[in-house]
Amino acid sequence: MERVLVVDDDTTVRDVVRRYLEHAGYEVELAGDGEHALRSVRRQPPDLVVLDLMLPGIDGLEVCRRLNNTVPVVMLTALGEEEDRIAGLQLGADDYVTKPFSPRELALRVGSILRRANRKAPEVRELTDGGLKLDVGAHTATLDGHELSLTTREFDLLAFFISNPGKAFNRAELLERVWGWQFGDQSTVTVHVRRLREKIENDAAHPMRISTVWGVGYRYDRCSTD
Repeated sequence: MERVLVVDDDTTVRDVVRRYLEHAGYEVELAGDGEHALRSVRRQPPDLVVLDLMLPGIDGLEVCRRLNNTVPVVMLTALGEEEDRIAGLQLGADDYVTKPFSPRELALRVGSILRRANRKAPEVRELTDGGLKLDVGAHTATLDGHELSLTTREFDLLAFFISNPGKAFNRAELLERVWGWQFGDQSTVTVHVRRLREKIENDAAHPMRISTVWGVGYRYDRCSTD
């Protein structure tokens, strides 16, 4: 049985989320603050963490940073916390749900992310575009010999782009085809594209690899001709 750690300082929220997740077939552990959550992860890593950003003591962003992409994370955020949501995604969070939220939708998102995480790992192979190289098996990326610091979501998106050059994809297609999400906030794609441009483009304001196709979405253009 897959284990989900629910971290929220509101006992009502924790109890409601626990009941829905247990009904969906998950084993659920609860934590009311960041310190308790980190101790729980160290003791027995869960398969996924549902993490409120507004926590007493160690806040959710710091918890997410310390998890360091070792476990999938779904953030719980308030409606006006856009900057915190973006910061969480940049730290490697997989998705977020805005309060007040539907517990049933949260359970569906948890299931979608866990199915994605449990897919069979791809065969070891390398994707290249000029000086940009991705080792899909090792999940590492380099640009002109220098290692890139990519989150799991950024790596998956870049690998998809390089594997599908010259084709335009809208944000909904990228959500589903890259991360297996049939629902979710499409601004997640926008955030990850912006972050990738900052890391792989010479000038992120005038990208050569990841182009915006107005009215459609994004297209990857190879820099090499090989």
